[in-house]
Parts: sequence; structure tokens; C-alpha cells
Amino acid sequence: MASLRDQLSGLVYSTEHGDTCPDCRQPVEECRCADAAEDERLSALDGIVRLRRETKGRKGKGVTLVEGVPLKTEELRTLAKALKKRCGTGGALKEGVIEIQGDQRDALQEELEKRGFKVKRAGG
Repeated sequence: MASLRDQLSGLVYSTEHGDTCPDCRQPVEECRCADAAEDERLSALDGIVRLRRETKGRKGKGVTLVEGVPLKTEELRTLAKALKKRCGTGGALKEGVIEIQGDQRDALQEELEKRGFKVKRAGG
């Protein structure tokens, strides 16, 4: 971790290039930090999609989490939209994890297997 002085002294704007990325110090148009993070996330996956029901921190309301889908962010967004439509409920995409409101594990497992993913139920 860089010192506080190094963190605060970084270039954020240049009259020559405009906005710059604080991580790689390249102009924002040339920055590849997001692509590198996406590639790192995808390489850490094992190819198995895990379905999990969670109520923790949700005042007893349950959601179904779909984790480990080996797709890029844009494709993941499209899949999340299709899954929400299939279940007829709301949901969200947060940090590569699709959240679908309610206990929808059966419908989601069927839909994901139909799309060619290897699905495993995890947790309770």
C-alpha cells in the first residue's frame, strides 16, 4: 500500500491529456485498469455457477445470489435482466454477483442449465 503522501500527490488532471487514471497514471481514454480487473475476476472463476439463498442483513427478506458466472460485465448485465424477467421479480448486479429477489433457486437453476452453465446449489 502506498503512503498517504503518495496517494494524495497523484496527478488527476493534465492540460495536455485531460483526466488521468489515479492507478496507472495514463489518460482515461488509454486506461486499461478496468479491463485488467475484469480479466482477473474471470480467471479466478472455476466454471461452476453457484446458487445461494441469503437473508443476512436483509431484515428476514430472502434473495437468491447467482455467483461465479463466467461472463464479461456487459454479458452479465444482459443475463441478469433475462433472469429477472424469467422469475418476474426485481434484482440487481453487484460486483459480479446477480441478486434476484425471493427464493428463485429452482427457476434459476433450470434457466441457467438451459443456457449451458454447470449449476451447483450452495449453502442452505
